[in-house]
Amino acid sequence: MSAPAGGIDSREKTLLAERFRGFLPVVVDVETGGFNARTDALLEATAVLLDMDEDGTLFVDEVITRHIEPFAGANIEQAALDFTGIDLDDPERDALEESQALRELFQPIRQAVSRHGCTRATMVAHNAHFDLGFINAAVSRQQIKRAPFHAFSCFDTATLAGLAFGQTVLARACIAAGLEFDNKAAHSAEYDAVKTADLFCLIVNRWRDLGGWPLGGDTALG
Repeated sequence: MSAPAGGIDSREKTLLAERFRGFLPVVVDVETGGFNARTDALLEATAVLLDMDEDGTLFVDEVITRHIEPFAGANIEQAALDFTGIDLDDPERDALEESQALRELFQPIRQAVSRHGCTRATMVAHNAHFDLGFINAAVSRQQIKRAPFHAFSCFDTATLAGLAFGQTVLARACIAAGLEFDNKAAHSAEYDAVKTADLFCLIVNRWRDLGGWPLGGDTALG
């Protein structure tokens, strides 16, 4: 039975969709009030949308960041605030209620999934199951039924960087890859997400250049 007109299978896949088997990689970084996704606050989240040109070069397309109010009863460790530098009382923080922040992050991701003819987004993050765990916990807490991310499948740049450059710490991996990294700017969701995106793109593009993903067969360019 064929898919109905306008269904997922009827969309024309872009080269980016073909590259990742119908999944859209979206780079994410979160800043939190601790390490326990069920009990600790989600305080910042950034999503970086990627795109791919006709030569198969992956690049950063759009960056979306939201600051988030702790959910009712959330645990927040002072050590976590000291580490990230987040000031919850900063009037310029412009934090949103968690449900609204997630919906504003998810909307452009869903649009990109549709635009590329993908079936779903998959998270790219450094030590990805940490970030995915916090997003999944927030989705469950806010009873969001249409979360764009695959529930457990993800790309971990700590693993990829360990393979490609022998480094698993984000700062060291970026430096080994020839990317600039400002330790003073680190530990904000936006800065870390953008650097993670740059690292992921570099690894994917270098693998292509080495012949690891030939642009032929099902991925042939028209």
